[in-house]
Amino acid sequence: MPKPLSLVAFALSSCLLFVANQAKADQSSASQLAENTELENTQKNLRDKDNTTLTAEDQNESQADLKITAHIRKALLKDKSLSMDAHNTKIIARNGVVTLRGPVATTDESIKLQKICRETAGVVQVDNQLETKAP
Repeated sequence: MPKPLSLVAFALSSCLLFVANQAKADQSSASQLAENTELENTQKNLRDKDNTTLTAEDQNESQADLKITAHIRKALLKDKSLSMDAHNTKIIARNGVVTLRGPVATTDESIKLQKICRETAGVVQVDNQLETKAP
């Protein structure tokens, strides 16, 4: 290989190594930051994976339960006073028992969501598993 071509190859290889190391360092910093924020929810995801808590996959496929879930979801989205978290609440209906899961901004929001569920036709019980961020 001619000398100028080998210098170019060396320079390109060095640049690639530098960029790869920089990307790895950035990724490491990002994961360290994520571990110390509210966005880190690995433990909650593991909890949901072990089948001890209900997830959206546990939603009953009966017409009655699907109707209950749809009605509650529409009521939540219609209420503009609720936070984005409340709008994204997990709603799982099984034989008329509605489970609410996820974060909400305040205790008042949690109470409001429960009230919406209780006022929905076909609901026999509400299992409130909401996590309140602030009192």
